[in-house]
Amino acid sequence: MKILDYYILKKFLKTYVFAVFIIVLIVMVIDYTEKIDDFIRKEAPLREILLDYYLNFIPYWASYISPLMVFIATVFFTANLAAKTEIIAILSSGVSFTRLMRPYLIGSGILAIGTFFMIGWVVPNANKIRVPFEHKYINNTYYFDKRDVHIKIGPETYAYLETYDNTTNTGYRFSLERIVGTEIQQKLMSDRITWDSTSKKWTIHDYRIRTTGATSLKFGAKIDTTLNLFPKDFENKHLLHETFTLPELNRHIDLVQSRGADGIEVFQIEKYLRFANPFSVMILTIIGFLVSARKARGGVGFQIALGFSLAFIYILFFMMSKGIAEGGGMPPLLAVWLPNIVFSAVGVGLYYTIPR
Repeated sequence: MKILDYYILKKFLKTYVFAVFIIVLIVMVIDYTEKIDDFIRKEAPLREILLDYYLNFIPYWASYISPLMVFIATVFFTANLAAKTEIIAILSSGVSFTRLMRPYLIGSGILAIGTFFMIGWVVPNANKIRVPFEHKYINNTYYFDKRDVHIKIGPETYAYLETYDNTTNTGYRFSLERIVGTEIQQKLMSDRITWDSTSKKWTIHDYRIRTTGATSLKFGAKIDTTLNLFPKDFENKHLLHETFTLPELNRHIDLVQSRGADGIEVFQIEKYLRFANPFSVMILTIIGFLVSARKARGGVGFQIALGFSLAFIYILFFMMSKGIAEGGGMPPLLAVWLPNIVFSAVGVGLYYTIPR
């Protein structure tokens, strides 16, 4: 039986790798045709296009489509086995239907572990190079245009900026308040604050400090200070969540929560996805096996079409729940795991209802 396990496992993994390779290649060609005008217009060097962008484009898309491709690979490979009556022969030899699933479970487990490490560490490090390339050569120049920015930078400390210029790292109409309970203990006000890239500190210009109980204001022309506030807080946040490794993502979520800032749902969804996707690989593998293991009269076409339909429903279901969660209408943890929960129930139903 070990020989049969090895045979099924090898065929299963080879089909998956081939499917991923073909789809990623097609996506790369389509992406290049769409972005070639941007590359030419912004004079992107060929070396950066190949090494910085497309070399890091491959692991991103390979991991992104992994659950879908493992499902399609399972349906395609198993349907072919069933069409050639190989599954019937295996079952006729005394092998149980459950036992036949073992190499699929082993293969999906290998892919699930690989997917976890890919989306947890490999892809984010690749995105650290790919995303800045997109900002530089594909997207329009980013300007921080938000006004009246309030940021909690400490347990009792709050910063305010009327405007911020990210091209010069300069903030205008800056204030820093220390609030204990509901009372302002101290307030610093300044017309301008600039970032010193050498000392890694902020320089506060023309400041005034009012302290509760003091009889007068304290004035100064310039002071250097360290704040839990950095120029990166005002940089382009597009795809920022995809550039964090799993430990970095946890630290960023803690930072956003400590500041009480909005938009934390995107980062929470990204975190939960990195744990849910490996499980979706295993769930979709089992469902793919169940819907394609039975020999169909019309050949493998119907089973492959059914597999694509289920994959489409899964993706649609996931995108809807994710969108609702990003809008605050659903807890991020539930939104990410809901498709897996529903399709797990579908898998259990298929296992007990399909003829074997």
